Amino acid sequence: MILSYHPFFHGHKFCLCAARELNANDQELMRRASGIILPPGRLPHLYAQAVHSCKLVFPNYASRYAYPGKIGDMLLFQKFGLPHPDTDCFSSVAQCPGDYWASVKYPVIVKHSTGGEGRLVYVVHNPQVAKEVLSVFHGMERSQVFGFLVQELVPADQRTLRVVIMHQSVYSYWRVQPDAGKVVHNLAQGGEVDHFSDPELREQGENLVQRLCQRTGINLAGIDVLFDCRAKPPKPLLLEINYFFAVYGLGGFDAYHRKLKQAVKKWLLDNDLPLPVKDFG
Repeated sequence: MILSYHPFFHGHKFCLCAARELNANDQELMRRASGIILPPGRLPHLYAQAVHSCKLVFPNYASRYAYPGKIGDMLLFQKFGLPHPDTDCFSSVAQCPGDYWASVKYPVIVKHSTGGEGRLVYVVHNPQVAKEVLSVFHGMERSQVFGFLVQELVPADQRTLRVVIMHQSVYSYWRVQPDAGKVVHNLAQGGEVDHFSDPELREQGENLVQRLCQRTGINLAGIDVLFDCRAKPPKPLLLEINYFFAVYGLGGFDAYHRKLKQAVKKWLLDNDLPLPVKDFG
């Protein structure tokens, strides 16, 4: 029996978990299930119960919860020795030494561990600007939202490669920022999609992401790769992992769901699991 908590999949049995606690019925269904399909939202309790009850769970969110946020991404890259921008991580404003900013090579990128779609990302040129940014982060800490990164400003030709992993399928495209005054390339911040430029670099970025996924088991995510233009040829660097990501660059929601359906079908077949008729005919 395939148990689905994902609103796009019926499974053999479907349950909706939004805004409710798991109950005895969920636990019994999970114990009986041969495979479980989870939704993309951040539901650590659902994931924990699923992997405790069933050997086969899609997606694999182990890294998502063991290494949360952008700080977690960096720790994961470091654990496996994968290339990434030089980064210092701080769990709170108080953890950052007072003399730290005098030793920084400016400009740097300062970003909160929880920001998304290019939000809470700042270019910092001097200690005074850093102080202003930290005051914003300190205010967030009053709401129990902690953690930030200080990262080298990598010259990347105004673009980032987004690599989307769906089980064994890989899709990639550039997010290009036409505004030279912005360092974020997210589509929500004015970035534009380019599916065609520099296929050799795209292949390098895809290969790097696949190395990450082979080491971590990540099988559904949008992973961002910078190319350091100081190197000749440009060197790919892992930037961050997005487990809940925008789908415009994949062709929109309909195209994304078609690709996701193909990936889930392949995952089920690869694991010798039965295909639910309502989902796959």
